[in-house]
Amino acid sequence: MTATPPSTAARPGTLASPGTTSAGRSVAGDLDINNLEVVYHDVVQVLRGVSLRVPAGSITSLLGTNGAGKTTTLRAISGLLRSENGKVSSGTIRYRERDIQTLPGTEVVRGGVVMVPEGRRVFKHLSVEDNLRAGAALGKGNWKTDLERIYAFFPKLETMRGKQAGYTSGGEQQMLAIGRALMTHPEVLLLDEPSLGLAPMLVAEIFENVRRINQETGLSVLVVEQNANVALRNSDYGYVMEGGKIVLEGRSSELVDNPDVKEFYLGVTAHGQRKSFRDVKSYKRRKRWM
Repeated sequence: MTATPPSTAARPGTLASPGTTSAGRSVAGDLDINNLEVVYHDVVQVLRGVSLRVPAGSITSLLGTNGAGKTTTLRAISGLLRSENGKVSSGTIRYRERDIQTLPGTEVVRGGVVMVPEGRRVFKHLSVEDNLRAGAALGKGNWKTDLERIYAFFPKLETMRGKQAGYTSGGEQQMLAIGRALMTHPEVLLLDEPSLGLAPMLVAEIFENVRRINQETGLSVLVVEQNANVALRNSDYGYVMEGGKIVLEGRSSELVDNPDVKEFYLGVTAHGQRKSFRDVKSYKRRKRWM
């Protein structure tokens, strides 16, 4: 199944100024990945001809199991492959009509594309507020005003602004990591497994906040997730990745009801019954996406 990723018009208060097109073609504010191939140590090929698009002002989900190549995709966009002895061997990554696949990570961030890596990675010995202020190092705005904006999105952080970040819960650290990224005034936010290790109630709260930020600011979001259900219900368009390739794509509202996605990722049969873990593994072995 394929469908054209929807273009989203700029909303009031948007951080970017994305263009739009009624035909769904790529516009200036879109993030475009075309035929991307990535290798590690000049030997191991991880991505094989990956093409996807994050329309300006949209939430796009990238689904897949461990080892599918999701995090590598985000690292390639963010300019962080060199630290892992990886490189883009073929293909292009374009944002605002500019090739960014050869830029260092610092320049990618300055250009408006910011990644929140898996595992939160907050500065544990600093206070919550000092963590947020660290995100204002680029000096794109008034940090005091930006702080209040972050506290409005994540009220829990305001109640513990002086608390050492290392003593906050996993959910609070995830909110802090997202808030710190927002302090840089991003135009595209890349989220790597934001639900990892969190209770379902916290996952729902974080995704609700992400959706609210997207709706109120027009921030584009590319979220990498194994939790297909929550990702698809909180995104506009989705891609499924297996073995370093995009094997399925479509509007999230369609993918969440797709029988292959429901059985393979949600463990539910066409008749609405939940499959056992052994059944899902067996299905994985016999399934041929391509």
